[in-house]
Amino acid sequence: MAQDERGVTAQSEDFAAWYNEVVFKAGLVDRGPAKGTMVIRPYGYRLWEQLQSELDRRIKDTGHENAYFPLLIPESYLGREAEHIEGFSPELAVVTHAGGKKLDEALVVRPTSETIIGRMMAKWIGSHRDLPLLLNQWSNVVRWELRPRMFLRTTEFLWQEGHTAHAGEAGARHETMLALDIYREVARDLAAMPVVAGEKTPGERFAGAVATFTIEGMMRDGRALQSGTSHYMGTNFARAFDIRYTGETGRDELCHTTSWGMSTRLIGGVIMTHGDDKGLVLPPRLAPHQVVIVPITRGGDAAVEEAAEDLARRLRDAGVRTHVDSRPQLSPGFKYNEWELRGVPIRLELGPRDLAAGTAVLVRRLGGDGKQAVPIDSLPEALPPLLDDFHDFLLARATAFRDNHSRAADTWAEFADAVATGWALTLHCGTSACEEEIQSVTAATPRCIPLDGDEEAGACVRCGAPSAYGKRVIFGRAY
Repeated sequence: MAQDERGVTAQSEDFAAWYNEVVFKAGLVDRGPAKGTMVIRPYGYRLWEQLQSELDRRIKDTGHENAYFPLLIPESYLGREAEHIEGFSPELAVVTHAGGKKLDEALVVRPTSETIIGRMMAKWIGSHRDLPLLLNQWSNVVRWELRPRMFLRTTEFLWQEGHTAHAGEAGARHETMLALDIYREVARDLAAMPVVAGEKTPGERFAGAVATFTIEGMMRDGRALQSGTSHYMGTNFARAFDIRYTGETGRDELCHTTSWGMSTRLIGGVIMTHGDDKGLVLPPRLAPHQVVIVPITRGGDAAVEEAAEDLARRLRDAGVRTHVDSRPQLSPGFKYNEWELRGVPIRLELGPRDLAAGTAVLVRRLGGDGKQAVPIDSLPEALPPLLDDFHDFLLARATAFRDNHSRAADTWAEFADAVATGWALTLHCGTSACEEEIQSVTAATPRCIPLDGDEEAGACVRCGAPSAYGKRVIFGRAY
């Protein structure tokens, strides 16, 4: 990275340009050779690994088991559930030739796995004793994108997708909300994102679902990002794939199924929730390096470098992910700016005078009191709570930003003004035609009907028809 390439466009000047510059200059991604694909570089992939490991633990703790299903799906499988195939048709990538000849049946490159997993569920489930069947898959998926944006919308991305089958509606609906709660907790506890959990309107539901639930985050440009979804499928896919079980009375019944997913899109959410004009700001629990130590030496001061490595070992023993930047060809100032761009939560500077005083200079990426001299021997004990404080600071900062950019809108003028810079909480008739009209005028769409919203009745802010949901709906422009 050349020194004159470190700066990024100010968010207030051009948020889209800021985002695009940050993901590349911070070393998170590069462009893949096929249109719309991304190469996730080691620093960016480490972010995904941190998220993946914690999410995987929580999924397993609730009784789910990991499995893997094929990337290539017979085209006829998708055709069994008409609404599902209609919803995905524009995004499908299809293999028609292999082994030097045309295939008897085209194969779809996995856009999601309801169909192939449904086929296997039908094979594996025979009795009520086989239920519930709780599966999860970590995989890539392909959805063709005409206007790609790294992490947010790419032709290929990584995710987990949970798929479960149950003996009745109650168990399946409980599972749907359990998955949503896991996502909400992961977003809050790891990513410091104060997401809002809610149900999608019928026009925004996943193709083939009876009900879709979402967690929505507000980015620092006021736009919404759908950050995880959970779907109650009813018996739609069970009917299409003949997923049945024999009940305790001997009667043949259709299973109720769910599916739910969180993807590398959340990394884009982290970038846009916390980043600033200097670049990334990473929540400590996701950051590849929670602390970077910069030794300040002249002519290779072995004592300082040895002290930096010793401190790093002690911090790692205390559970702190620590990196020593000992690159001799770069100045300390260059390193400071680079690690600010890359979002490291805490930087420690250690020079000969610091070493003689038994201290290191501590600098927080955000929210600190400038540079602080801290006793070296206290750092292994002091840094873990400081990192927790930094997480809490980021969560509070993002929550305040969201709340300050969310307004109740009772008139159309108030609505249009609110969605220009953030979210509008308003009453809505629930019809797709009204949603499409609102979108055509303002570019805003219904993000969710908040689960914790207060009961309220009245007229739709756009068409004046009675509100459909008994509470206000969040509208906003979205990624």
